Amino acid sequence: MGNRIANQYIPDSVSPPGETLQETLEALGMSQADLAERTGHTPKMINEIIKGKAPITPRMSIELERVLDIPASFWNNRERDYRENLARREEHARLEEHVKWLDSIPVSDMVKWGWIKGFKEKVPQLQEALRFFGIASPDQWQAVTESLGRQVAYRKSNAFTVDNGALMAWLRKGQLDAKQIHCKDYDEKTFRATLNSVRNLTVEPPEVFQQKLPEMCSACGVAVVFVPELPKTRVSGATRWLTASKALIQLSLRYKSDDHLWFSFFHEAGHIIKHGRKDIFIEGSDISMDDNKEEEANRFAAECLIPLSEYNRLVGNAPYSKAKIRELAAQLCIAPGIVVGRLQHDGLLPVTHCNDLKKRFKWAR
Repeated sequence: MGNRIANQYIPDSVSPPGETLQETLEALGMSQADLAERTGHTPKMINEIIKGKAPITPRMSIELERVLDIPASFWNNRERDYRENLARREEHARLEEHVKWLDSIPVSDMVKWGWIKGFKEKVPQLQEALRFFGIASPDQWQAVTESLGRQVAYRKSNAFTVDNGALMAWLRKGQLDAKQIHCKDYDEKTFRATLNSVRNLTVEPPEVFQQKLPEMCSACGVAVVFVPELPKTRVSGATRWLTASKALIQLSLRYKSDDHLWFSFFHEAGHIIKHGRKDIFIEGSDISMDDNKEEEANRFAAECLIPLSEYNRLVGNAPYSKAKIRELAAQLCIAPGIVVGRLQHDGLLPVTHCNDLKKRFKWAR
């Protein structure tokens, strides 16, 4: 039996087109020497073609068409298929030496979420993973990850403390999903105005905001994607520019509550508006980023969600009852959980209080 890999069949043995040529000559009662004489080639050349040592060139296929009355396209296709199958068999053998690389990425989780297909055999699984990451072989993995790492806005002395393979898979999934979103060219003024409208989505259920948020942002040149967090990524969001006119905001549900989700979104939006287009920003407790830019993005998110003047009014009106929290949230057209999260973050409300005002989210599989 052969191996079926991503809808491509690799036979256990590959016959050269020369075998078909020899069968044709026998059916016509023609010798190799006769064919050599009729095509103007040496008997040695004809023999090498029949044995698969020499290819049937496009010119030779035309000559065979005239001599044998079999279309040149037939010989060209036969030669192409033979060389491709031969190359795939050789590639399969080479990849067998690299299957250990699969241990460096979360294959089972990627299969579980439907990011890649699952295969029982190692080489087909390896090929599927390589297609997902867009690399020819594991030899290119280090170069690609190092290139990405140089773009991440770290603090000077820090690097990843998370599972590198899982994080790369999560980022790649966001990139692939974003490619499917058609965006207008980025326009900062329009994006800023849209963020005011996005606040209203914080009171909506996931089935609404997961559709509306990407639609609204794509009109400004920003692709928004929701990608489940993989184990050991410890990431809540990421921002980067895919092209000079298209930005990407990628969100997970790491903390699974509305205050964290929406703060993450506006935080990433802050990076887009305030910071350069060369850096990649990845948010997570175990990922150390540029302090100044992170604080700037934090302030931007906080002000977008709860303007300082409104927040100070609430703070000056302690204690913070659920009724007061709901009242401010209604005035600002935001979810009450966002107000709770802000007060808890600032140490003005115990982390055990008012959590019933927060909405909890869970990924549907």
